[in-house]
Amino acid sequence: MLSTFLSHQQKSFWRSRNKKGSIAAEVVFGLLLLYFLGIAIFIGFGMVKFLPQVFPNQDVTTSFNGFIIYYFALDFIMRIQLQELPTLSIIPYLHLRIPKNKLIGFLNVKAFFSAFNLWPLFIFLPFCFIEIAGEYGAFPTIMYIVTILSLTVFNNFLALYIKRKSISNIAYTVVGLAIFFALGGLEYFKVISVMAASDFIFRHIAMYPYLGLIATLAAFAIFKINSQFLSNNLYVEELSTAHEKKASTDYAFLNRFGKVGELAALELKLILRHKRSRSSVFMGFLFLFYGFFFYKESAINSNSFGQMMFGAIFMTGISIIIYGQFIYAWQSAHFDGLLVNKINFKDYIKAKFLLFTIACTMITVLASFYGFLSPKLLLLHLAAYLYNIGFGTVIVLYMGTSNYKRLDINKSASFNYQGTGATQWLLAFPYTLTPILIYLPFGLLGQPYIGLIVVALFGLTMLLMRGFWVNFLTKRLESQRYKMAEGYRE
Repeated sequence: MLSTFLSHQQKSFWRSRNKKGSIAAEVVFGLLLLYFLGIAIFIGFGMVKFLPQVFPNQDVTTSFNGFIIYYFALDFIMRIQLQELPTLSIIPYLHLRIPKNKLIGFLNVKAFFSAFNLWPLFIFLPFCFIEIAGEYGAFPTIMYIVTILSLTVFNNFLALYIKRKSISNIAYTVVGLAIFFALGGLEYFKVISVMAASDFIFRHIAMYPYLGLIATLAAFAIFKINSQFLSNNLYVEELSTAHEKKASTDYAFLNRFGKVGELAALELKLILRHKRSRSSVFMGFLFLFYGFFFYKESAINSNSFGQMMFGAIFMTGISIIIYGQFIYAWQSAHFDGLLVNKINFKDYIKAKFLLFTIACTMITVLASFYGFLSPKLLLLHLAAYLYNIGFGTVIVLYMGTSNYKRLDINKSASFNYQGTGATQWLLAFPYTLTPILIYLPFGLLGQPYIGLIVVALFGLTMLLMRGFWVNFLTKRLESQRYKMAEGYRE
């Protein structure tokens, strides 16, 4: 039955009306996955050298053991916010003689196909084979790996269970972040030591390997709880949204996002079918070579990331900057129609976020060729990417609600200043100066990599709080919508 479901999904993909766009999207997502897997492999094999530099007064195995729990805590928070629920349209199968457990089994199998489940393999396993095997032997090493895999499965199904149970994910994300930073603060001020607790657990697994099976039992338990929840609610959940679900958005890769994907697909059609919006997006690809003006050999060798920060932010976020400066004005010709249609503003804002994230991801992957100049630039681009999709998207969507000028999207973008006003100039200051100001103190103190990490963490924190920002921007748009509509009519 599993092979039948896979066959049906494959046929659905190849028979979709926009399979070329879907194939292109899958290629881009594949390249992005390889990019992050490359970083994970770099961390995994470099951990033997990195850990003594980060924790100079600790044994490398102690540092590794203490890092594991912190990683899975952050992994869980990221899954709550970013991991998509595996979906399968079961409506066509309801009248057939297919047991419910077969559908649930397919959803559970599909849940394993997530990049979050791959990263621990490349981050932790190299160290296990290099250091743990030499220190403790083969069987404890195997149980180390079993424990790490079990924690991965546990996080996977616990995150899916919570997302299915909860109406809004932002509360879990905020609480999770608060707990994570609280533990980090308590660790820093030596009130308690999570690292010591993590090291204690894994050293006991090394001495008594069978203790690792506790994590396996926990993973199996949450798997069964998740399956039972699906068994009790599968049909109810699918049927409750059946009347709102569109059969196709013409872009198959957006179908998984439901109503948000439908709105994103409509805007993507608008972009590709009109001259000015299409020109603005395609101009972004020309700016990929902008880095050759900023990435000087002297700046790269001296780790002067502050000098190169603007270029990295500009290149990786060019789609957000160029298209986002008129984010609502692109739809000024039919903005009145948006107000009177049955469109949830929260979904409307989420669709904007989704498009920004996809576009920024594509540009960042394409800009990876700068890694041939220096691998340092990949770290710079990663920090800039997280900043752009975390903070940049929020500031653009907020500033866009203050732009009331109508835009004619049928005209060319070249030397066309229609719709341009003070808002576009004001947008440039917080967008480009914020990461530089965050990095500056660390650059002056001679800690350039710490500065990059702080910029990346700032963007990641904003990204994990996206649910909060969606609610905030929805209220802002609702309060400004009539002023915007009035301006767009002129």
